[in-house]
Amino acid sequence: MTLNSTVQEAFFETENFPDTHEVTARSGKNPLIKLIDVWKIYRMGEVDFAALAGIDLEIYRGEFVVVLGPSGSGKSTLMNLLGCLDIPSKGTVFLDSRDISRLDESELARIRGQMIGFIFQSFNLIPTLNTLENVLLPLEFQEENPLRARERGEYLLEVVGLSDKKRNLPSQLSGGQRQRVAIARSLAVNPPIILADEPTGNLDSKTGDYILEFLAKLHEKEGKTIIIVTHDLDLVKHATRVVYLRDGKIEKIEHVNGKKHEGEMK
Repeated sequence: MTLNSTVQEAFFETENFPDTHEVTARSGKNPLIKLIDVWKIYRMGEVDFAALAGIDLEIYRGEFVVVLGPSGSGKSTLMNLLGCLDIPSKGTVFLDSRDISRLDESELARIRGQMIGFIFQSFNLIPTLNTLENVLLPLEFQEENPLRARERGEYLLEVVGLSDKKRNLPSQLSGGQRQRVAIARSLAVNPPIILADEPTGNLDSKTGDYILEFLAKLHEKEGKTIIIVTHDLDLVKHATRVVYLRDGKIEKIEHVNGKKHEGEMK
């Protein structure tokens, strides 16, 4: 895979895009995301099905958390709640100390857009928009200055090695290239949190390794909070903490290298 390593290293050394957030992620003992006795219940005919059942979880600034579980364990449902894309049936979800159930949709979308960059297994690129236009979407939603936004988008495409593809449609890109576009898009507003759903699931091993290494660098050098939802055990090696999910419940939480955040629940 051909990448401009010089540009990429410069990005990790100098990334200081002026903060567009009205909401500032808090450090210290306050979790960025906090779930308290969270349930997600779906009605299936005359039967209620609990996709999540009593989840308690805190995620802090600067963590690299891997949520691991088999198919049907509730990973996708948990991802939607961690990303504030959905609200719980019971319990409370806090994003930066705000109860998301108390926010109207426009306010929630604004805060979510400022604080969380999403990377999906299926890429979720808009097929009728070219590469650069897809990267610019989060900045448009945040009403960023168009010239400044375009400069940011072109710079991020250079960082992920796709400057020569900025006018290509998603259909003209390989799976690995589309995932790199998704990474660039997730970084557009410089959010403190990157949430990835099976980010290597549709990729060959070489491309998957590149994606994981890039996410690891975002964590180590940029201090991003990385949350990956997956069934792939290989991703555990990058984590500071692993949350094992089964049947809608947290089976256990493993601290890689035995490290705990000072504010974490005992």
